[in-house]
Amino acid sequence: MIRVLVADDQALVRAGVRMLLQAAGDMEVVAEAQDGAEAVRQAERHLPDVILMDLRMPRVDGLEAIRRILAARPGSRIVVLTTFAEDAIVHAALRAGAVGFLVKDDEPERMVDAVRKAAAGEQLLAPSVLRRVVEGFLAAGDRAAAPPPAGLTERELEVLALVGTGLSNAEIAERLHVGVTTVKTHVGAAMDKLGLRNRIQAAVVAHRAGLVDASFRPVRPTRHPGGGPANNPGG
Repeated sequence: MIRVLVADDQALVRAGVRMLLQAAGDMEVVAEAQDGAEAVRQAERHLPDVILMDLRMPRVDGLEAIRRILAARPGSRIVVLTTFAEDAIVHAALRAGAVGFLVKDDEPERMVDAVRKAAAGEQLLAPSVLRRVVEGFLAAGDRAAAPPPAGLTERELEVLALVGTGLSNAEIAERLHVGVTTVKTHVGAAMDKLGLRNRIQAAVVAHRAGLVDASFRPVRPTRHPGGGPANNPGG
């Protein structure tokens, strides 16, 4: 059962989200919050698997709540709920450590799917959106080249490059001919070693390190577990 905290200053929104998620059958809303300060308290008390966080709330806003929650529990999976999917808002939320975002008028199925993906450590941005977000990060000052991250294994660098192209864990597993659990382990290890909170930050690192080119294709050749070269996922 996926345990969810819903933080939104509108009671009707919270009630609607609760009904939607609990009808899914594999998730439970364990707590609600009407502002950022309460969200921080409820996150500490209930330790939810996923937090759905509105950004515009009284007293303590969503961005500050994200920062406080992640400072106490760096592994928290926070998905932003927003009315307007403006680039500046998305960038600010992702910089704060959110793992993705949802627009409030999205289809209900998208919210259920997003909670499941967040709980599983999957990516919550489509490749086209990821490209726009990464380019926004780079344009904002993260474009400076950097050497390949130190301390990563060859396979972790491989997986990091593929994360940078926008592939999901399942897609990476298919490209590398390994299991999804194996990919998830490598992604988690790479992000832990680099101190990254979400896959968007990992994608930015991959681009800065030259592991992915401007066309969002991996620069490093991928290999089969047996050591032979595989087809380059970029073509």
